[in-house]
Amino acid sequence: MDKEERLLKIVEQYREKLQKKIRERKKEMEEDSNEHYMIYNALGFTNEEGYQIDYQQNVGRFLYKYAGSMLEELALECFRYAFREAQVKVKLSNTIDKSPKTVEIDCLIGNKAYEIKWKDATTDGDHIKKENKRIQVIKEAGYVPIRIMFFEPNRAQAIRIQATLKKLYEEIGGEYYSGEDAWNYLKHATGIDLKEMFNKIKE
Repeated sequence: MDKEERLLKIVEQYREKLQKKIRERKKEMEEDSNEHYMIYNALGFTNEEGYQIDYQQNVGRFLYKYAGSMLEELALECFRYAFREAQVKVKLSNTIDKSPKTVEIDCLIGNKAYEIKWKDATTDGDHIKKENKRIQVIKEAGYVPIRIMFFEPNRAQAIRIQATLKKLYEEIGGEYYSGEDAWNYLKHATGIDLKEMFNKIKE
């Protein structure tokens, strides 16, 4: 099995798991109480519209979760294919304080410690503090923190948070790649054009 076949197999597995999860939830919803539809009705929605809203909300939640997990696993697989010494999900002891006890590196290759995100739309200011602590621990352990995020947020507050994170990475001597830069970094580092593979699937 060549590298593209391996990657497509991962996509197929996630697709099957997602569709199975959706079918199971749809069946569960057949037994759900729909008393809350009276509130939907009061706000101008029919029972059928209420059901579709609830159903699509569940589908959307599952889709978001599986999309993120799949893309992150595919990126890890690209690194593993290109670098046999790559280690995944490496934990380091928190040397700054006791919360959390450890920080995790998604992929460690030599002294490069990768954090891989499919997207990050958080607007929580605490996220900056947590990430700052995480990359400080990684830096003190002798590694270069590198963040790869494939899709950039759309909302102003989330965009500002990502800009702050990029500055934190750069100030500590790390690297930050998002959007097209992230796809290009992965391509140049591993020789695998993951974005092109998705474009082929779409066609």
